[in-house]
Amino acid sequence: MELSPKAFAGASHRVIDAELDQASAVPPASPPPQSAGDSFDRSLRALLAPATGGLSPAALMLAFADWALHLAVSPGRRAELAEAACRDALRLADHAGHCLTTTKAPWSLIAPQPQDRRFSHVGWTLPPFNLTAQAFLLTERWWHAASTGVRGVARQNEAIVEFTLRQMLDMLSPSNFAGSNPAVIEQTLQSGGENIVYGLQNWLGDFMRLSFGRGIDDAENFVVGREVAISPGKIVFRNDLIELIQYTPTTPQVRPEPILIVPAWIMKYYILDLTPQDSLVKFLTDQGFTVFMVSWRNPTSKDRNLSLEDYRTLGVHAALDTVQSIVPGRAIHAAGYCLGGTLLAIEAAALSRDGDDRLKSVTLLAAQTDFTEAGELSLFINESQVAFLEDMMWERGVLETSQMAGAFQILRSNDLIWSRIVRDYLMGGREPLNDLMAWNADATRMPYRMHSEYLRHLFLDNDLVEGRYLVGGKSIALSDIRTPVFAVGTEWDHVAPWKSTHKIHFLSDAEVTYVLTTGGHNAGIVSPLTDQTRHYHVRTKPADTAYLGPVEWLEGARRVEGSWWPEWSKWLGDRSGPPCPPPRVGLPADDSVKLDDAPGSYVLQR
Repeated sequence: MELSPKAFAGASHRVIDAELDQASAVPPASPPPQSAGDSFDRSLRALLAPATGGLSPAALMLAFADWALHLAVSPGRRAELAEAACRDALRLADHAGHCLTTTKAPWSLIAPQPQDRRFSHVGWTLPPFNLTAQAFLLTERWWHAASTGVRGVARQNEAIVEFTLRQMLDMLSPSNFAGSNPAVIEQTLQSGGENIVYGLQNWLGDFMRLSFGRGIDDAENFVVGREVAISPGKIVFRNDLIELIQYTPTTPQVRPEPILIVPAWIMKYYILDLTPQDSLVKFLTDQGFTVFMVSWRNPTSKDRNLSLEDYRTLGVHAALDTVQSIVPGRAIHAAGYCLGGTLLAIEAAALSRDGDDRLKSVTLLAAQTDFTEAGELSLFINESQVAFLEDMMWERGVLETSQMAGAFQILRSNDLIWSRIVRDYLMGGREPLNDLMAWNADATRMPYRMHSEYLRHLFLDNDLVEGRYLVGGKSIALSDIRTPVFAVGTEWDHVAPWKSTHKIHFLSDAEVTYVLTTGGHNAGIVSPLTDQTRHYHVRTKPADTAYLGPVEWLEGARRVEGSWWPEWSKWLGDRSGPPCPPPRVGLPADDSVKLDDAPGSYVLQR
């Protein structure tokens, strides 16, 4: 078996026993401990993980040390920062002296960014709240200047310092405190303090729910198989890792080429089959397509040694084999979302390398293949952080749902943490639960070995685009993909930034149609036709033509109002044959076997 030298260079802790080594074509990233001392150290770090939120203290200290040391030997830069602080302080003092006696315009010193909704209430334009808000924004701006642009600081360390300081400042925002938030004060006066009582009830309810591991409130309004994931279908294949759903056609005739969708295994598949009005599956079946969906099993500690290669072979490859058996002689439109898209790209490259032409097209939904610009999520991916996560997962065998959810919440702390605290606990309100929110709370675990390999081989070492990723003991290259590619990026994606997903243009030599749609990583993909606020840009790069960077691409892309779903449906239709009678349901050998109804059993696992 050929192994990547980079994966093993100078890392004795990555050696794994021979039995596990033979189980996967991709070498495992981190093994069981080799000594009692190593075992003790890893257990200790695993105990520390809950206190640090899964963040490596060593990685944070190294980043701050890099920044502080370089700033210490930059007296000119320190003088500039001191001058800026004094200038801002004098301007703020002058503003404070005049704001009560003149009609000085609010936000005359500094204004919030358009996406910053913390100070949107009209009360923030009045003294003294406006002065407090501007003081805070000036402080934020100064710390941003102090933490960035220091010559000699490693780029990732600079990003870690800037991100960490921003999180600390966000926590101290005057909008987070009842006495300094005019909206809370107004609500308290109008309600006679009822908002505080309701807020305390909300806090107690959340505390009890978290303490006893109960589901989120109102989740019973979005039960899987009753309100969400209700598109009719059958489980036509099951193994130890996936169930494969074949959906019932809703049109008399269908396109001959089936669609296989590979969702991410980090969450449940039914983000693509929410309530009927938000269901991508229902939209596709209504357009006359035969749709298959992979539903991943929720792993437990017993699955700690499942590898990334297992997810490819038992997941994507097994699903392709089954679809091909049900619809023989037909090429397949394969689509992958998030991690599912990354895995689909790996499978497509391996199939192309081996001369297997079963794919008619490849669709990548918010899926990265090059991880060099993976957004703020990449701040948590360095050798120290990955080793810390490995120790935490090694102790439990899986990455727990709360740990992954916490990381995503930190990336959008203003929207997902602090604004919710203000709304629920200070204002005494509750945002009504919708189907996407209910799905978001229905998280899954990830096996120790698979997640470690994913972080190391894709995020940390970027082996996939640098020719070191192995499938079946041989390297693969995304440039081998020749089937047409339809890729979707979202404008506000904090997990897979659109300029990162756009890189498929130069990684593949195939024809690429790229869509940039409004929304984030989840809400951008769930784009129902009823939402009239959406728009997208689209442009096709023919195969073997000159590469266009993201800025040039956007300048020449066509803007279209509405959901991107019809664009994809038309693209698939243009690459499909004329309608024909629907295929059989299930494998021929299953005629005597009663098939379970969708959504199956794996999606219900907790």
